[in-house]
Amino acid sequence: MTKQFNGKIALDIRDSVPDWEPYAEPKAPKGSPNILYIVIDDTGFGAWEMFGGKIKMPNLDRIAKKGLVYTNFHTTALCSPTRSSLLNGRNATSNGMSCIEEATSGFPGNNGRIPFENALIPAVLGERGYNTFAIGKWHLLPEEEANMAASKRNWPLGRGFERYYGFLGGETDQWYPDLVYDNHLIEPPYGPDMRDRENGYHLSKDLVAIP
Repeated sequence: MTKQFNGKIALDIRDSVPDWEPYAEPKAPKGSPNILYIVIDDTGFGAWEMFGGKIKMPNLDRIAKKGLVYTNFHTTALCSPTRSSLLNGRNATSNGMSCIEEATSGFPGNNGRIPFENALIPAVLGERGYNTFAIGKWHLLPEEEANMAASKRNWPLGRGFERYYGFLGGETDQWYPDLVYDNHLIEPPYGPDMRDRENGYHLSKDLVAIP
């Protein structure tokens, strides 16, 4: 306990007064904004209409106009390094992510493991009373840790997210994905139907359907 005890300790418990405030869950200040990260691989600032590109993205344009737009982020043109930098503001090599997770070499700056002193935004937000949830592609842990027998320290729940639904690696089958729900593997909720694409399973439809 780091906060001062403001209760009362008497000889008799009936005359004592507890103080639970130091153990209360943190609460985000009233009016705190929702924070939404959308990461789209294999694209860049110059492609999207909100940054002057020719690809029309009306929904993302609408979201951008309601928030803040930054143009001085230096993308690494690779998914794992860029994703790690977006999540904690550190240089990719400081995160051990000079390349994608499948190409880690064991050398400094390229070990594929973000140091825990480089806290991710969800961990910081959780300490401030936010609830955090991630969906979709993770791709921020070494291949040898992407199985049920491995450590979960670099899985989403080990890096600050309270809930997770998606896939851990750099890619997966969109009709038969390697799905992870929190800290365990699961089967897709239903199967694909190639003759009826509208009603059959597809990962994209599954992800956007999450309430």
